[in-house]
Amino acid sequence: MTWWTQISNSTKLRVGRLLKAHGLKGAIKLELYTDSPNERFKTGAVLELQVPEESPWFGKTVTVSDLKWFNNSPVVFLEGVTDRTAAESLIKAILLVEHELDQSPPEPDAWYDHQLVGLKVFRDGSEIGFVIRVDHMPAQDLLAIKYGELEVLLPFVKGFVPKVDTEAGLIEITPPGGLFEQIEEADAN
Repeated sequence: MTWWTQISNSTKLRVGRLLKAHGLKGAIKLELYTDSPNERFKTGAVLELQVPEESPWFGKTVTVSDLKWFNNSPVVFLEGVTDRTAAESLIKAILLVEHELDQSPPEPDAWYDHQLVGLKVFRDGSEIGFVIRVDHMPAQDLLAIKYGELEVLLPFVKGFVPKVDTEAGLIEITPPGGLFEQIEEADAN
């Protein structure tokens, strides 16, 4: 069951957010939303900016000139951003990249959120719902599953989600005991 209509073969992925100026030469601390920072922020990478309309950066792109690590924190250098004032004008900007919808992450058993949303959820061979979103939490990711009129959050770990088949449009789950049963018991009362 798909709740959206595809109008393009690509989408925009968030790969980072600019946090604060670092030093006086235009460097900016970076919050990563990607598992591949050296690929996404390699020299010459062009990134779209998501900023408010009133920002002087609205509708523009930036090009990475370098990515460095200071105290295990990523710091990005962007072409044309050569001083602290310019760097501060980009704070809180979300960095986006164009991404082909059918392209998967390079790691095995990894998927982008848009590949999981809409997949049918099966438990013990029966369809019980579908994925409505993926929540990224510090400990682990959670699948938000539409289950009847309810939303159930299931840790997205191999033990509870042993099979993901994006081509067939489904995932199989083996949730911990009581997760869905408590909901069924509450509905029966």
